[in-house]
Amino acid sequence: MTVLDTARPDATSAPADRLRAARRHREARDAVLIAGLAVVTVLLFGAALMFGAKTLALPDVLRALTGQTVPGVSFAVVELRLPRAFGALLAGAAFGLGGVLFQTLLRNVLASPDVIGVSAGSSAAAITAISFFGASGLVVAGAAVAGGLPTALLIWALAYRRGLSGLRFVLVGIGVAAALQAVISYVLTRSDVKAAEQATVWMAGSLSRSLWDQLAPTAPVLAVLLVVALLAARTLPVLRLGDDSATALGARPQHSRILLILCAVLLTAVATSLTGPISFVAFLAGPIALRLVRRDAALPLVSALLGAIIVLAGDAVGQHAFPITLPVGVITGAIGAPFLLWLLMRGRTRA
Repeated sequence: MTVLDTARPDATSAPADRLRAARRHREARDAVLIAGLAVVTVLLFGAALMFGAKTLALPDVLRALTGQTVPGVSFAVVELRLPRAFGALLAGAAFGLGGVLFQTLLRNVLASPDVIGVSAGSSAAAITAISFFGASGLVVAGAAVAGGLPTALLIWALAYRRGLSGLRFVLVGIGVAAALQAVISYVLTRSDVKAAEQATVWMAGSLSRSLWDQLAPTAPVLAVLLVVALLAARTLPVLRLGDDSATALGARPQHSRILLILCAVLLTAVATSLTGPISFVAFLAGPIALRLVRRDAALPLVSALLGAIIVLAGDAVGQHAFPITLPVGVITGAIGAPFLLWLLMRGRTRA
């Protein structure tokens, strides 16, 4: 009897020990993954500063970044390449994080801002401000937010039927996006030639406008939004369990969902105002992150890093891989469109 009593605790604690070991393994694996993605991001950021019309040596780039005057290097690095790379980093992270928030909350990988019409709403308002009023900076950012938020609310209202279905939300969003594309086309036809040319380049998703005067008003807003969204996204693992389970665990699922959707819309709108609607970044980052991470808690940060990597890498390809310079949106669109078709053919749309 004594032997049995002594052995019983070991027998019952073995599964718990295995679970703890498995959890530690997943945490360690995700930590290594995040560190690796951060290193790739830093390398791509450094490459964006070194390579261009003229290749610069790393020591000269570092001296220019520390404030030293290096003839033929300082202006190119500090005034041209650094704001472009910084804009790519912030916008990519914003698109990646905003996309995975939509996809996770609606449980559908097609529910990214550029597919369901949120980006189109931001673009329509921003294009109107650029074409008719010559707006820039904070005014364009404000217009993009003013277009993105009502669009998201409209899609939500039209898709809500005794609950919110991710598939219905996607289908309604695609219809709204088509209508908004018509609005964008109308605005472009009513603009003068110069404004229409600028708006067309912006619509392609370009980093050519990422200079300090454009970054100054929007970069701090994006940085704050990224921090707030990452903090708010800590409730995602609980929300994925369902409303009943989330409520039982002490969460407030409706409030958390509204906050996360608001963060996703704001991230998408402000990033769109800075770079234009860089296609498929929000769509690509989430599904790739889902295949890499082992814990839901790591999904938002991994998606943000992947978004930054996609935009930095896409901009590098657009600048250096072809005889002419292509906007980054063209490169991401060429990658994202086949991926979307593959997902549809495989029928794998559940997030």
